[in-house]
Amino acid sequence: MKSYELFNSETQALFYNLKAEPIQRMLDFDFLSERKTPSVAGIIHPGKKGFHKAFFGQTEIIIPIYNTIQEAAKDNPKADTIINFASFRSAFESSKEALNTTSIKTIVIIAEGIPERQTRELIAIAKQKSKTIIGPSTVGCIVAGQFRTANIGGTTDNLIRAKLFRPGSVGLVSKSGGITNEMFNILERTTNGINEGIAIGGDAFPGSTLTDHLLRFQENPNIHLLFAFGELGGKEEYNIINAIKEKKITKPLIMYISGTCAAIFPWEVQFGHAGAKAGKEQESAKAKITALKEVGVLIPNTFDDLEPLLKEQFQKISKEKKIQMKDDQPKVNLPLDYSAAVKKGLVRKVTTITTTISNDTGEEPTYGAIPISSIIEKKYSIGDIIGILWFKKKLPQSMSKFLETIIIITADHGPAVSGAHNAIVTARAGKDVIDSLCSGLLTIGPRFGGAIDDACRNFKLKCDNNISPEDFVEDMKRKGIPIPGIGHRIKSKRNPDKRVELLKKFAKENFSSTTYLNYALKVEKVTLQKAENLILNVDGCIGALFLDALISSKSFSKEEIDSIINIGYLNGLFALSRSIGLIGHILDQKRLGAELYRHPTEDILYIK
Repeated sequence: MKSYELFNSETQALFYNLKAEPIQRMLDFDFLSERKTPSVAGIIHPGKKGFHKAFFGQTEIIIPIYNTIQEAAKDNPKADTIINFASFRSAFESSKEALNTTSIKTIVIIAEGIPERQTRELIAIAKQKSKTIIGPSTVGCIVAGQFRTANIGGTTDNLIRAKLFRPGSVGLVSKSGGITNEMFNILERTTNGINEGIAIGGDAFPGSTLTDHLLRFQENPNIHLLFAFGELGGKEEYNIINAIKEKKITKPLIMYISGTCAAIFPWEVQFGHAGAKAGKEQESAKAKITALKEVGVLIPNTFDDLEPLLKEQFQKISKEKKIQMKDDQPKVNLPLDYSAAVKKGLVRKVTTITTTISNDTGEEPTYGAIPISSIIEKKYSIGDIIGILWFKKKLPQSMSKFLETIIIITADHGPAVSGAHNAIVTARAGKDVIDSLCSGLLTIGPRFGGAIDDACRNFKLKCDNNISPEDFVEDMKRKGIPIPGIGHRIKSKRNPDKRVELLKKFAKENFSSTTYLNYALKVEKVTLQKAENLILNVDGCIGALFLDALISSKSFSKEEIDSIINIGYLNGLFALSRSIGLIGHILDQKRLGAELYRHPTEDILYIK
């Protein structure tokens, strides 16, 4: 790798935190750019080992998952870049570990909100070890036609529109991630496109600066025009001025400095970025523009004037360097994902399993065609639930024995979950109801149902010992253990689980104390800072409310409550309630005369 290069077509990266969509976007860019090997060599996700499946064009590949950076670096010695998608709470420690890993040369830190003291410490370590940091608060960087980090450049359509799949002649560096993506399109319209684009992030102390990257661009013989997007606040633009005066930067440089409107306010203005705040007159946008123009930097009067200026300057350079404008398209077509093709109505697929029992694909699960909320509101009994799931009719009152709201809510959750799937497959093999039910029940464990017990025990232990929710979350993360009762694959803060809302409402109306629910919700507030789907799920809500129910009943001593929790009553409660749904699915398959099930081969990755 040449001295001015951070990345090229052979760069291998490690990805910290399993983020499927950004990883797939990198691989899609690799394919469009006709890279021979995928750019993502491994994934680091504490507490999760194994592999992640993704696509490289039409080929499905597996990417190994490691517990630690050291493990990943040892197995992938050629990977010299880490793309750090850790949350702001853990980005410092993981970035520091990466800096101290010999094989890692460049770290891209996505997280926003890292304390400035920690960022400055990372910068000091990077300088000491001659390593490069891009970020924090960055959307990443891209070398056209060679390497892309995560989400920079936007959608595949935008990558193609901006001609990012092949190299151009412009070196772009910006503080703003949003303007970086916008500039890709502007530069495609006015030049032959970018050669390299970097978003350094808008923090007051970026890991690398505008000047750092302009100096690299200066040394790159394939870059003929420099563009930098600055803003009010800080003194970085004066470092650029000094570099020009010292003739370290001699290539044509166009800049745009945002924040000139701050001059109309009689008070100090803070813009969106942490560093976009002018404390002194010298740091104002107006002062910077004046100083930059004095050393020959080309700056448009308005943003509308930027495109004509870029076009004019590139035409001059093109004549001098004999650069030809390109109007090409990728040589390969990126295949549509199956889910995207379904949405566009391009394909159809025969379903594998037919069910008339329940549906978990809508806003809330249904039993038959009845939403759970309606069942609760109309006070359906357990007998009613059994009738719906087994006999497909409401049973007479004499058969109905409603005991627990929880049993209704957890009686079934559709045919796709592991226990129901196993029971259905067994029934289709001709086994009787009991054998089929046992097949489903034997699936109950830490990842299916058993999380209720674990959530209950964890919330009780931490709450009783006055462990703060923040310390609880960090302790579980250090141990590499997912928090039982937190997280949902589909639901999120913006799309809450109706069952959880119903349970919380029930508790407020019927319990004298919700101490453990309150603690669980405080834990949820912490985890939601990491991701919107890290919500208190139905398992965690039941686990916490079970404790509140025991206490509110005033019928159990402390010793009895401890015994109940340790023995595993909640696992038994789950098995009892879920048996209703399992038996319903079994009878449904027999009534439908479903044949022996064989899993479709196109849904299996065969590895030689």
